[in-house]
Amino acid sequence: MIGTLVFAASAVVETAVAAEFYVVRDATTKKCTIVDTKPTTTTTTVVDNGTFKTKTEAETGMKTMKVCTTD
Repeated sequence: MIGTLVFAASAVVETAVAAEFYVVRDATTKKCTIVDTKPTTTTTTVVDNGTFKTKTEAETGMKTMKVCTTD
């Protein structure tokens, strides 16, 4: 029982550490957003090197991406 709890706890920690956030741009609206799953459709694409470890990093990075700051 203890082994199962340790395994479950370590799986949760690994998932939290492995979390990634992506800055993506919608092909139709031309707007950038931050998502927590890598896009699998052609309607949104990851902008530049728009992969970040935290949402805060993604928000900061998005502000410097030219395609996301121009209208």
